[in-house]
Amino acid sequence: MASPHATALTHALVAAGRGYSVIPLTRAKLPAVRSPHHTDPSAPPCHGACGRPGHGIHDATPDPLAVRRLFAAAPWATAYGIACGVAPHHLIGIDLDTKHGADGLTALQLLAGEHHFTLPPTVTVHTPSGGRHLYFSGPPAPPAPPVPNSAGRLAPGIDIRGTGGYLVGPGSLTSRGRYHLIPGTPRTPAPAPPALLPLLYRLSPTPHQPKPAPAPPPHPAPALLRFVRTSPDGQRNARLFWAACRAYESGLGQEMATALTTAALDTGLTEREARATIASAARR
Repeated sequence: MASPHATALTHALVAAGRGYSVIPLTRAKLPAVRSPHHTDPSAPPCHGACGRPGHGIHDATPDPLAVRRLFAAAPWATAYGIACGVAPHHLIGIDLDTKHGADGLTALQLLAGEHHFTLPPTVTVHTPSGGRHLYFSGPPAPPAPPVPNSAGRLAPGIDIRGTGGYLVGPGSLTSRGRYHLIPGTPRTPAPAPPALLPLLYRLSPTPHQPKPAPAPPPHPAPALLRFVRTSPDGQRNARLFWAACRAYESGLGQEMATALTTAALDTGLTEREARATIASAARR
């Protein structure tokens, strides 16, 4: 029986053969190849210009040899990510959630009725939590605006993966379970309904609109630290990454980095693991 790493690599190569750009992921759904700059936190942001792997979504590639090299650099990878917003598909991922009382599929159907569009059959992946990933192809950006990433902003239970984001690919094994391609779905993503695209573009300010003033941090620092310290086994990295992302979104990332690291140490993570996870959140 193939190992989870070998299975993920096989599926990643299949996806690459269909034109998708992929990267290896950990069980926590994070980029698996460590940043080559992790020992120098003061280094300026690098998106791969140094020529070494370890730059998250910027490593994504459809080249089979490069995919094998990335997986060889991360033998612990049991999953892979499919980059959104890049040629040839310019993928737009719609993540329909069913957790915490949300019903993303119903919310999307209501949006379709309200804005008079239908959802064509497309690549559909069943997630371990009972949700679905819908794959759509979008227009190239530019000339079209980039589709931003968002969580719950389009409607409760609907997350959008656009430019700079990625979807966990089918065949991946994560701490929550395995992702499966739903049988009978098309092999390539259908074009996104034209009436849906304006709804996605408006999820971030356009170049002609002033950005709104920063909102107060929605997650107070003590709550984020408590969220990390109470992590159950198997969720320590995932919770730390989520909390660090919320801290950086709120403008508190740098000043909370030390406190988040200390909280992660309380859960049993090593300082090296905690700093690597927080650095990944900063890059996201």
